[in-house]
Amino acid sequence: MSFAVQARNIIPGLALTAAVAMAAVLVQGLETRWLGGALLEPLVLAILIGAAIRSVFGLRRGLWAGVRFSAKTLLEVAIVLLGLSMSLGEVAGLGLPLVAGIAGIVAIAIPLSYLIGRGLGLAPKLAALVACGNSICGNSAIVAAAPVIEAEAEEVAASIAFTAALGILVVVLLPILGAQLGMGPERYGILAGMTVYAVPQVLAATAPFGLASTQVGTIVKLVRVLMLGPVILTLGLLSGRGAGLSFGRLVPWFILGFLAAVAVRSLGLVPPAGLAAAQLGAEGFTILSMAALGLLVDVRGVLHAGGRVLAAGVLSLAALALLGGALGFVAG
Repeated sequence: MSFAVQARNIIPGLALTAAVAMAAVLVQGLETRWLGGALLEPLVLAILIGAAIRSVFGLRRGLWAGVRFSAKTLLEVAIVLLGLSMSLGEVAGLGLPLVAGIAGIVAIAIPLSYLIGRGLGLAPKLAALVACGNSICGNSAIVAAAPVIEAEAEEVAASIAFTAALGILVVVLLPILGAQLGMGPERYGILAGMTVYAVPQVLAATAPFGLASTQVGTIVKLVRVLMLGPVILTLGLLSGRGAGLSFGRLVPWFILGFLAAVAVRSLGLVPPAGLAAAQLGAEGFTILSMAALGLLVDVRGVLHAGGRVLAAGVLSLAALALLGGALGFVAG
């Protein structure tokens, strides 16, 4: 397929995504004007508006390509650009104990979540998908794990449905919880990085606590995402399919790009004007990606996923939040 054809396929959905993003920014401006402050950040508003449009009006076939492009490619670009706001000194500032704690919590959360799912009567493969999605990075982990464990399409759909629903709830409610508990930026960033499913959702969840919280939350979340490689490799080896896993499956390109951007910033190769432009670009692309993620969520489909799957997700998420909160308390 030529570039021109691909562009024509993407433009309609990209235009809808941009419209949702602009609506979110407009609503945030109205909040500030009428209420004296923004109750919900544009990133969260973009998710809610997008999900409402998808659930009420659906999404025509011609819009899918552009929406998926916005939800995947644009958010990956945003993550890479965010790397320019951090230096290796800041990453090293997390300390080896915190990195080890993140890896340890993931190692605990996966079997714990699996046992919760099995205890609620979920089939083994469905419980495994819920455990991977909950403990690592939501849909990305589910999609990566599904072919390795040979999960059925219905199991993948159900696990993704709960992730979409709970992911939005976490982004909306976690900042309220952090504020009620009086958490500081670093401690809250650790909690968000350990609890929120997707990397761009971490940006939304930490935005109310400032840039420092966003930086900590993103680094914590990326360390968590890096656990996807060992987990998928382990699943592959256990199922006898490890030889078929590619490097790209184990380490997504945007993680490498993020790390490269951090290295460039640490070497002082980007002028202040470039850093400002990169930050603005990261914010814009993130709002667009969150609008697209909202457009991919059909609340009616989530309702059909089943109470047991949602219950497993909620209980597993609560356990992960407790573990993440404990890590934040110790490290913060």
